[in-house]
Amino acid sequence: MTLAAMLRGLLAGLALAAAGWVAYWWPRGHEVLALLGALLIALPHAPLMALEFMLLRRANLGDPAPTPTSAELLRAWAGEVLGAVRVFGWRLPFRATRYADHLPAEGRGRRGLLLVHGFVCNRGLWNPWWPRLLDAGVPCVALNLQPVFGAIDDYADAIDAAVRRLSNATGRPPLLVGHSMGGLALRAWLQRYAGQTRVHGVITVGTPHHGTWLGRFAFSANGVQMRWDSPWLGALAGAEARAPVPRFTCFYSHCDNIVFPATTATLPGADNRHLRGQAHVHMLQHPAVLDEVMAQLAEPDCAPPGAAQPGVNSRSPGSTAPASTSASARTSA
Repeated sequence: MTLAAMLRGLLAGLALAAAGWVAYWWPRGHEVLALLGALLIALPHAPLMALEFMLLRRANLGDPAPTPTSAELLRAWAGEVLGAVRVFGWRLPFRATRYADHLPAEGRGRRGLLLVHGFVCNRGLWNPWWPRLLDAGVPCVALNLQPVFGAIDDYADAIDAAVRRLSNATGRPPLLVGHSMGGLALRAWLQRYAGQTRVHGVITVGTPHHGTWLGRFAFSANGVQMRWDSPWLGALAGAEARAPVPRFTCFYSHCDNIVFPATTATLPGADNRHLRGQAHVHMLQHPAVLDEVMAQLAEPDCAPPGAAQPGVNSRSPGSTAPASTSASARTSA
């Protein structure tokens, strides 16, 4: 079953439950209770996200990332609650096919772009980016990763096929962008298919490169792999230490409610860029992210990858050192 079908079923169940609650309490004269209960049923993620933000604040204590203010956390929570309604209540279940992959004949000689979504998402996640990409004539492919709860390694074949489509259509190595788990899927593909010389670069947004504290509650194959410093992540870092990798740009945030502590979303040797006050999904709406994508798409082809090696000196749970060099770490206001 596709994620879109799963979400449509979940939304239908929530709507029926909310309607049933109102139908029971309203005739009995409990209008306020009926409305508040229906709202809680319709927005069950709001209190759950509040708990996530409380946990991230505690987990980020001592992390090298800037400390978020209470106001930043509150704004990030509100933005993510509302954003989740748009993303998981509309784009993913109903609009995943709104924009088709774009490989025009006139795209020959231009750099292509591969978009890879994260855990429990689909290609509808990227819908806000498509108008700008299409206006700029960017050859672009957006994947649906299947199976939804499979191992991250399972996605390498689909990524390889997409990279080949873009390279064949444009004649140039594409730029790869991954959100959350999508960044790990790209790293897994690089190792399995020796893709280091086949891409222009990799941009990750909120990717748990060293795992996430929340991973301890995961039960799916891909979720277990994203536990903080999991054996799978250790093996991936070990493989990367033995081979060159392309340029990485990693966006991360101290208000990321899914991937924390914050610097677990960075890589040593990468261009690590901190986004203040941005929650996990909402990071994709920060203008700095798409601006950087467009800038790298316009670059000339780079030389073969050099010595930058994600996985070397990876941050461990007890480390207090930043997972990036001071020269490459930047903050986007």
